[in-house]
Amino acid sequence: MHFLPHGKHKLAIAPEIMGTQGAVVTNHWAASSVGRDILKSGGNAVDASVAISFALGVVEPQSSGLGGDGFMMIYDHEKKRVKVANGTGAAPSLATIDFYKNGIPFKGILSASIPGLVDAVLSAHEKYGSLSLEKCLEPAISFCKEGFPISAVQSEALKLEKEMLSFETSRKIWASKGTPADFGEIIYNPDLAETIKGIIKYGRDYFYEGKVAREICDFSKKQGGIFEINDFKDHKMLWQDPIFTNYRDHWVYEAPPNSTGITLLQQLNILENFNQENFDPVSLNAIHLMVEAKKLCFADRENYVADPDFFDVPVSELLSKNYARERASLINLTKVIPEEEISPGNVLYKSSSQKISETTYFGVIDKSGNAVSALQSIQTNWGSGLVAGDTGILLNNRMTYWHLQPNHPDLLTPKKRVRHTMNPVMIFSEKNKSNHPENLKLICGTPGADTQVQTNMQVISAFLDSNYQISEAVCLPRWTHLQNFTLSTIPHTTDNALQIENRVDTDVLEKLSKLGHNVDLLEPWGASGSEGMISINQKTGVYSAAVDPRRDGQAIAW
Repeated sequence: MHFLPHGKHKLAIAPEIMGTQGAVVTNHWAASSVGRDILKSGGNAVDASVAISFALGVVEPQSSGLGGDGFMMIYDHEKKRVKVANGTGAAPSLATIDFYKNGIPFKGILSASIPGLVDAVLSAHEKYGSLSLEKCLEPAISFCKEGFPISAVQSEALKLEKEMLSFETSRKIWASKGTPADFGEIIYNPDLAETIKGIIKYGRDYFYEGKVAREICDFSKKQGGIFEINDFKDHKMLWQDPIFTNYRDHWVYEAPPNSTGITLLQQLNILENFNQENFDPVSLNAIHLMVEAKKLCFADRENYVADPDFFDVPVSELLSKNYARERASLINLTKVIPEEEISPGNVLYKSSSQKISETTYFGVIDKSGNAVSALQSIQTNWGSGLVAGDTGILLNNRMTYWHLQPNHPDLLTPKKRVRHTMNPVMIFSEKNKSNHPENLKLICGTPGADTQVQTNMQVISAFLDSNYQISEAVCLPRWTHLQNFTLSTIPHTTDNALQIENRVDTDVLEKLSKLGHNVDLLEPWGASGSEGMISINQKTGVYSAAVDPRRDGQAIAW
């Protein structure tokens, strides 16, 4: 393995990028450079994150943008407070089960929900930003007008989007020469530049009550969609308190429901019941334990997690250490739990009834210790496939996350926010006397839908349990477990399988099969996700940044 020389265990493809003044990780090299430049010009972590958010919507349009959703977790170092900006949009007011009785289409205007990201990002800037909004959004405008080269990853994904490229408004951007843009081709989006300029001049109302909202709704009607102007006017981002658990003397913070970050915390709570010697990241014991914990937690997710404004999510009960011990007791080190025996736990709480693959991650830490861990998404690659008229905005296809079974917690309901897989992570080593987090140790996150909490569990365990460097954690062989009837995307069914990169030792793979896992081998780097991580050396104050080699990300520190 001479070609993998980096890290304590010589498992990293590239060294960690280290510095003391700031650190940035994103899923696209151009956006990482934007974040660096904003920090170096005197901006704070939120300024850089606002700039990154808009820039990613231009240079990585297959994953996120103004037509999508997001969560931004913000750590104020001076106040020792963590807040979550929830930028997820609701289902349109006309989106009823009866309207979608024949199913929810995967692409097109009926696959789109109300975009929530813009309000959250602008609210974060208003609350925490130090630079002008114009300064933060200048890079995105520049990419729109001057163009950016499309990557190999993007061009290959674009070739699969035949339906998307059948839409005129989308084709003129990504197939302007008549065929899907090829590797290295320059992409322009001047309409989006004008939209961003309007947001700078007029603020969030320009998007949700003014010209943009009207244009999107008019376009929707022409396409047979159901967007109403009041759907946009009624949208409001949410400022939320995070949820957290203690894992082996570290405080792990997550976004609350409607995020499924609670599932990651549950997984860690279960793992804590097993000895750390079982946690060599790619060992038989570690993989088996994590997969079994995942299976139990996803069963709970399916039964208990949804928009808390419409469903009473038993957060404290699900995160109880006693409950974790009960669930951990179901795991047998010598065999899998049969799929037919996987069921949600008996969480005792007073319940009320319901009231009437692709994402991107970025993380920033500034010289003052302020931090942002964020995800944003338009759902699957290229979202709905539809650019809304002359706005330059590619709409999401988040409607495909809804369930249509009448008794399901995540039942499609007008004005309700769908359950999201996005889960930004922050980890602290202690709390102060006021019970506020101190000594930030790690921020991380990844795209990948249902694989997100699985990938985060693997890299966090490698970092905390096995003392792997973050550069090694993102490079370790990765697995994903597919579990029937827990898939987020319609039709919510899949073949049960343990998908695992074939770099894992043959002996381990064979023993996993003998334990009862349905092993499905992937190419060496074929697993999902694109993890970004920034760690802080609490003795020296040095930042270390690393990104997943499976996508176009870049880590920067100085």
